[in-house]
Amino acid sequence: MGRLPEGHSLAPLCRLSRIRGVSDAATVELDAQYRQLREGCGLLDRSDRGKLMVTGPEAAEYLQGQLTNDVEALEPGDGCYAALLDRKGHMQADMRVLRWPGEEPALWIDTEPEAAPVVHRHLETYKIGRDVAIEDVGAERAILSLIGPATGAVAGTPSLPPYACEATTIFGIECLAAGGEDGIDLISAAADRGRLRAALLEAGAAEVDAAAGEILRIEAGRPRFGAELSIEVMPAEAGVVAAAVSFTKGCYIGQEPVARLHHRGRPNRHLRGLRLSAPIEAGAGLSLDGKEVGRVGSACVSPAQGPIALAIVRREAGPGAELLVGEDGVTAQVVDLPFG
Repeated sequence: MGRLPEGHSLAPLCRLSRIRGVSDAATVELDAQYRQLREGCGLLDRSDRGKLMVTGPEAAEYLQGQLTNDVEALEPGDGCYAALLDRKGHMQADMRVLRWPGEEPALWIDTEPEAAPVVHRHLETYKIGRDVAIEDVGAERAILSLIGPATGAVAGTPSLPPYACEATTIFGIECLAAGGEDGIDLISAAADRGRLRAALLEAGAAEVDAAAGEILRIEAGRPRFGAELSIEVMPAEAGVVAAAVSFTKGCYIGQEPVARLHHRGRPNRHLRGLRLSAPIEAGAGLSLDGKEVGRVGSACVSPAQGPIALAIVRREAGPGAELLVGEDGVTAQVVDLPFG
């Protein structure tokens, strides 16, 4: 599938495989999947994501007061990235919101599996007196992600901007195609998942594991809830304000501390990239001059970048700083994101 970029080899990947007890063959397979995502079209099943459908005449108005982004401005076929916060401005979940095409107000939400119960419970709790229905459609809908430059050719559908969506029929199967960061997501009935998957593989896609998709996410510097994002993190610390927060919409839960930090202050912590001297595991402590400044959120060995990681670290650990990782002598150089 081609050569690795100059200056890189499979040696870091193989070292990591031995650390984790994974065979070199599995490591080589992960590298092949990464190449498929970069050069062809990879198929990643993301059906485990939490999925909600919010409907009713007041659906958009209701979500407007709960989420950080301007949901009411969405027209059918539009979408956005948003977050649910607590009253102190800490993240409870991040999510994709799509205005489902059609005349009836319907808003789709998908989020990380561990955050889905929190979002569902919150929206059910605060909808009292509203003409809104919250339906968990996790078992009824599937999400197949096509990632890579050959996505359009495989799906037979044009690319879409991130968060845009349109109803379409692919290989005779009705889907909602939604623009993703690296390709398109096909949202179908769960009953059609197997048939759609088989058709996409027949058309030239190659199935990939979540680990390969994680390498692309880490390289791009996109935080993930359950890794870099948690209930202890504010949007500004995670670097998601520009994408997830509207400062022109009406009030929402957690607005005041988020606006105050944005307009008057500066975060004490920032999402940063780490270039590592050796592969490490997520969760390792990071220290600067003997003081802990954060913990590794996600880590991988990229065939193009070598061992890298994402972490939210204190302000003093700025780009160019060298940190100690854990207690095994591994070091990390702090860099701006994305990796490149």
